[in-house]
Amino acid sequence: MPAQLLARADRGISTVEVVILAPVMILFVLVLVAFGQLVDGRGALDGAARDAARAGSIQKDPATALAEAHRAARANLQDVCSGPVSVTQTSPGFAPDTLFTVEVSCEVRGLAMLGLDIPTTLTSRFSSPLDPFRRAA
Repeated sequence: MPAQLLARADRGISTVEVVILAPVMILFVLVLVAFGQLVDGRGALDGAARDAARAGSIQKDPATALAEAHRAARANLQDVCSGPVSVTQTSPGFAPDTLFTVEVSCEVRGLAMLGLDIPTTLTSRFSSPLDPFRRAA
């Protein structure tokens, strides 16, 4: 008889465990997804900086180079960034046999999906040598 009383006392304990653990597990999965978006954003930003530097390095003049770099970065980051994409030329001048360096930055999604107001602005920099056979004007 005592075994039956113990069995009745344990009834419903699994439900309590699930009610307590389910929100914790869901929060854990959401945190993993948020950090995954940050890692994906970092990779996309590095690729966009590379493409922007290359797009600018094959242009004939500095104004066109920066415009093409901005266009290339925006095209790469349209699904990644939640705000505007900033592209800045950090290399001095635009002389032959030098590097064209750009810095690309934007705010990516990530921890905001969890309701945390943590700014996640990522920045990446890349250099590409100015192509000696650049496009003619």
